[in-house]
Amino acid sequence: MPLSAIIFGGRRPSTVPLVTEAFSWEHGVFFGSAIASETTAANLDEVGVVRRDPFAMRPFFGYHVGDYFQHWLRFKNLKNLPRIFMVNWFQKEGARFLWPGYSDNGRVLKWITQRLENEVAGVKSPLGIHPGPQELDLTGLEISAHDLTRLMACDTTQWQKEAQSIAEFYQSLGPKVPAALQQQLADLQKRLG
Repeated sequence: MPLSAIIFGGRRPSTVPLVTEAFSWEHGVFFGSAIASETTAANLDEVGVVRRDPFAMRPFFGYHVGDYFQHWLRFKNLKNLPRIFMVNWFQKEGARFLWPGYSDNGRVLKWITQRLENEVAGVKSPLGIHPGPQELDLTGLEISAHDLTRLMACDTTQWQKEAQSIAEFYQSLGPKVPAALQQQLADLQKRLG
C-alpha cells in the first residue's frame, strides 16, 4: 500500500504553526529530527521545558541518533516518496488552547489530503507551506480571525531562536549529524533573515 504522507507533531504552546508541509524530503527529515515538545506534568522533568524528541522516538533509539537521521535521508532516491508535514495542536494564548483539537484535527488532515491531491496551493513561509486563506475547512467551527492568524503564523523572531536551539541540539549529538540536515538548518536560518 502506498504511503502518501508522514505527519510529525510536537506539543508547543507557541512557535510551531498548526500545520506545515516540508519543501522536500530532506526538509521533512529535518522537521522530524528537530521535533520538540514542552514538558507537562506527565513528564518527570520540570514542567514547561522544551525537550527535543527526534521523530518522537528518542527513548527508543538503539543506536546513535545521527545514524538514524542518515537512515531516513537514504530514502530520498526512492520513487513516490510520501510528503512530510508537521502539526501542532497545542498552541495557547494564556491558558486557552487556540485550536479545539479532537475531531476538529480532521480539518487539518483534510487540508493535507487536499495538498496531496493538488486541490489547494498553500502559502510559503520561511518554515514551509501552510494553508492559504480559506483553504482550511472551518465550516461550523467558531474560531476568531485572531486565533486563526496565530495558528498559522511563522514568527521569524521565535524561529530564529528555535533555529539556534536546533543548532545547539545538533551540536550536542556530535559529528554524526548528517551534512544534509546541517544544510537544512542553514537554509532555514537564511530564509529567516
